Amino acid sequence: MNIKDIARISGVGISTVSRVINNKGLVSKETRERVLNVVKEYNYIPNSNAQNLKTTQSKNIALMVKGITNPFFANMIREIERQVNLRGYPFLIQQVEDGTDEINAAIQLAKEKNLCGIIFMGGTYNHSEEKFKQLTIPFVLTTITSTQQVDPAIFSSVIINELREAYKATNYLISLGHRNIGFLAKSPLLDETTGNRRYLGYKKALEEQGLPYDAGLVEDCEYSPSSGFNAARKLLNKNKGLTAIFAASDTIAIGAAKAVLTAGLSIPDDISIIGFDGIEMAEYYHPSLDTISQPGTEMALSSVGVLFDLISEQSGNQHIVYDAVLLKRGSCKMITAR
Repeated sequence: MNIKDIARISGVGISTVSRVINNKGLVSKETRERVLNVVKEYNYIPNSNAQNLKTTQSKNIALMVKGITNPFFANMIREIERQVNLRGYPFLIQQVEDGTDEINAAIQLAKEKNLCGIIFMGGTYNHSEEKFKQLTIPFVLTTITSTQQVDPAIFSSVIINELREAYKATNYLISLGHRNIGFLAKSPLLDETTGNRRYLGYKKALEEQGLPYDAGLVEDCEYSPSSGFNAARKLLNKNKGLTAIFAASDTIAIGAAKAVLTAGLSIPDDISIIGFDGIEMAEYYHPSLDTISQPGTEMALSSVGVLFDLISEQSGNQHIVYDAVLLKRGSCKMITAR
């Protein structure tokens, strides 16, 4: 009788049996009792060498972040780190550069650091089922998911519906009488990106309200105030009768607001602006910026909770979708037809 037999008879994984035998890690009371009963029934005595090997295994949890300078991620990262540390697990943060496949980077890191779990933050939506299956440890996608034909039973995600929330923002501007609405985002026309999901929500709202789509009102920019400033200035210089700007992040919105004010225009009297994310600095910008606020703390808590449920085998993969909230702070205004 060996540990594989105990795991098979108990109906759990080998790692779970190891945690029960060594009395380390998270295991539900019910599972622990089931394993111990099998151990007792078969008079199983752990091999000391194997036991020593198990105790040397790492408990490292990694957070793979693409877009680490994004201010919205800052509070989420702090909360994830706090929750992992409270559970007694070492925590490491790995920055993933643009253009690097985060799954490939995670596979390599898992080997180097002997990881037992990974949370992915930021990135693209185009990972395949084959790619996910190459990750042999529990993982959770947060702020991203997969839009490919992937079996939802093989991965977990904690997200908002980007398209729906961008639709909400655009529809809000339309309800205020705006017809010429600019849109600023990173890679809005590149499939399977966050910017593209928000662009699709913007476009859907225009179409459903019977408003013409004008590609000249869309600008590609980085998620930064300086890039938002330059993109908004380009929009303003096109003289397309712009009355509102939907920025796909608050950092872009802050730069866009600066461009509007620098042009001698007023917010919201001349141009209305709405951002996305709900970061603190957008509230204290003057004027305070309307935004679609994501529940970052709640998403962070759920991401860690789901990951540790997977590690302890208390549940299978889960998919949690949060609602964002439209915060009206005074940077958008009702207009009459021009």
